Amino acid sequence: MAFVQAIVRAYERAGADPSAALAQARIAPAQVARADARVTAAQFEALSGCAMQQLDDEALGWFARRLPWGSYGMLCRASITAPTLGIALKRWCRHHRLLTDDVLLHLEAAGGTATLRIEERRDLGGFREFCLVTLLRYVHGFACWAVDSRIALRQVAFPFAAPPHADVYPLLFPGTALFDQEQTGYTLDIAYLALPLVRDESAMRAMLQRALPLTVRQYRRDRLLVARVRALLREDSAPATAESVAQRLNLSVRTLHRQLKDEGASLQTLKDEARRAQAEALLRHTRRPLKQIAQATGFRNEKSFARAFRGWTGIAPGAFRDGGV
Repeated sequence: MAFVQAIVRAYERAGADPSAALAQARIAPAQVARADARVTAAQFEALSGCAMQQLDDEALGWFARRLPWGSYGMLCRASITAPTLGIALKRWCRHHRLLTDDVLLHLEAAGGTATLRIEERRDLGGFREFCLVTLLRYVHGFACWAVDSRIALRQVAFPFAAPPHADVYPLLFPGTALFDQEQTGYTLDIAYLALPLVRDESAMRAMLQRALPLTVRQYRRDRLLVARVRALLREDSAPATAESVAQRLNLSVRTLHRQLKDEGASLQTLKDEARRAQAEALLRHTRRPLKQIAQATGFRNEKSFARAFRGWTGIAPGAFRDGGV
C-alpha cells in the first residue's frame, strides 16, 4: 500500500482528486491509510495507468517537471533496434537524460558482472522509494521483454533503510535486496548483455498498448538458466540438491524444475554432467584413489561411482585413467 500512497501524494501535489483512479483499481479509500494493506498486481497496474494518464505524468510527481504520457514508450522505441541487450540498455541510460536530469542512469561492466545504477541529482523527498524502485523495474521489465527472458539479478541495492514492507521486494526483484547502500542499482551476470533482442517494431507496438505489467510482474523464463546452473554446480564443492540450487538462484524448487524442463534440460542431467567432468579431471590429473574420487564427486561408495562412470563413458574409471582418454 506504500506505493499506492505515493500515487495518492502525486494527485495531491497536482491538486487533483484520486477517487476515480482508486475506484477503477477497486481500491477502497479507507484502505489507503492502512500501512499493512496489500493490493494485487492487477490493481496496481490499473491505478498506475489511470494516474499517469489523468495527471499526464509517467513519473507520477517524482521529478521537477512532468514526463508526459508516452515518454517511456519513446525510450522503448529508441532502444528496440539495438542488436544486443547491452547496447539497448546503454541507449536507455543515455536517452533517459533527455527526459530529466533529476536522476542519471549508468550501465557499467567489470569482470563478469554488469551494474545498472541510478545517480540522484536532486532531493526526491517523499517520492524517493517509489521513484527508485519504479525506475529499476522499468529498465528491468523492458530488458526481460526485449530478450524474452527472465534476467536474474545478483543483488539489488537501495540507499534507504529497509521499509516496513521490505517483504514485497523479492516479488519485485529476482535477487537479494540490500538496504542502506551508497546508491541505487542492481548487478547481473554480464552474459545477459550479449543476448540479442528478439522483439520487433510490431511486437513493441503491441506491448506498449499494455506495458505496465512489465513493471509489476516478474518474467518467468530465463534463457541463461542452464548456464547459470552449470556454473553453480562447478563452483560448489558440496553435493548439490534441488533445494540448495533453487535457493542460490532465488527460485522455488518447482520453478527451477519447470524452467529447466522448458529449456530441454533437467537438474539431474546437469548434475551428472558436472560430476562426470569433475571425475574425468581427477582421473586425468591426480593419482587419488578411486574411493576418494567417488566421495569427491558425491557418490556413497566406489562401486556406485564405477557403475555411473561406466554408464557415462562406456569404460571403467581405472581403464579411463590407464588409457589417458
